[in-house]
Amino acid sequence: MSTLSWIILSGLLGGLLSILLAALLTLKARSSWLSILVSYAIGALLGAAFLNTLPEALELSDDPKQITMIVLLGIFIFFILEKLVLWRHCHMEDCEAHDLGHHHPIYKLEGDQGRSGLMITLGDTFHNFVDGVLIAAAFMVDTQLGIVTAIAIIAHEIPQEAGDFIILLNSGYSRTQALLLNLLSSAATLVGGVLAYFMLNLLNGLVVPMLAIATACMIYVAMSDLIPSLHKRPELTATTQQVILISFGIGSIWLIESLLKHSH
Repeated sequence: MSTLSWIILSGLLGGLLSILLAALLTLKARSSWLSILVSYAIGALLGAAFLNTLPEALELSDDPKQITMIVLLGIFIFFILEKLVLWRHCHMEDCEAHDLGHHHPIYKLEGDQGRSGLMITLGDTFHNFVDGVLIAAAFMVDTQLGIVTAIAIIAHEIPQEAGDFIILLNSGYSRTQALLLNLLSSAATLVGGVLAYFMLNLLNGLVVPMLAIATACMIYVAMSDLIPSLHKRPELTATTQQVILISFGIGSIWLIESLLKHSH
């Protein structure tokens, strides 16, 4: 299968799987399920960042310090974008919508609810487009790396999409409308992947920096967005569960990488 085919398949399957699973979790309204997915997503993101994208970027680069500088700059830029309300859906000073994406099962918006739902959809569309670019960059380096990156991105998309779904429902949208909006938003992953494929083919020099940016993205989302939500459950039982699930997320990335290497 060609690289473009892998990118298209990952964009389609990734979007559909994350949306359908998120809708299923939302309709069940089981907050404990979302908490489990968040813990696993943290492990998957950190595993993909430190076991795959960063080592690959360092291997392809003639200047390792340049890669680490890009990662550092990427983390800083994502922080600024989040502050500017262009990253991770936040559009209020109190980012309750953002917190919802982690594990809160019910949320009521105040004020202009329809606009709130639309803002979240627009933010998610931008985020999905970036995810598509990151997936394409990884596949253009190596199919194995692309698969692992796609799995990690899908893993952290599920709890996020579940949060979006609930916010849309509470913004006055019907279940069908909320599902359709999220499906349209997820199409941005495919668009971003296909556009990046043709752009990166013309500008191969972007591949390594994009891998470094992918690393920064995964680290930032895991450390800034997801991990703080776990601290809301400091009891020993919850902490033990979180540690096990984070380890499982890291281990699953390592296992997939090992299996794919042996299959070559």
